[in-house]
Amino acid sequence: MKFISSVIAAFLAFALVGAPAASATAEAQISRGEMLKRAAVWMTANNGKQVPYSMSKYWKDGYRQDCSGYVSMAANLGNGNPKGGPNTVALATSKYTTAIKIADMKPGDLFIDPVDEPGNDFRHVVIFEKWDKPNQSYWAYEQRGSHGTDHRVLTYGLKDKKYKPYRLKNVTG
Repeated sequence: MKFISSVIAAFLAFALVGAPAASATAEAQISRGEMLKRAAVWMTANNGKQVPYSMSKYWKDGYRQDCSGYVSMAANLGNGNPKGGPNTVALATSKYTTAIKIADMKPGDLFIDPVDEPGNDFRHVVIFEKWDKPNQSYWAYEQRGSHGTDHRVLTYGLKDKKYKPYRLKNVTG
């Protein structure tokens, strides 16, 4: 009888208190190739032209038209909370990414400058595609001010050390 009473008491305690809260919902998994295909979509999504840059506007797919909104869209990160996807600072946290070495960069990895310094330095994030000249320059997708979506050769993180390499946790392959 004591055993049954103990089981009932434990059940009631669990039912009244509830199950432990689950951790944050994991982001949808996406392959590196699919991420790059999604990044390329904004190159022509505006009636054959690039999606224009804006920190306050949202594209038709619900993502902010800035660099972090663009990365969130390409990586298929949720855009409901926060609206438009995580910002650049959030992308550089352990919730979304893991720091890696430049030598370990793979397509779909990111270079992130999460610190806003005085002057013309702004937070920014770009999507690494492939090396142009190993450890000297690389092809990347980015959403940049006064231009919009772009696919070009960059050196962020190679010549200046403000940009750090990161790997998204939801990208596979």
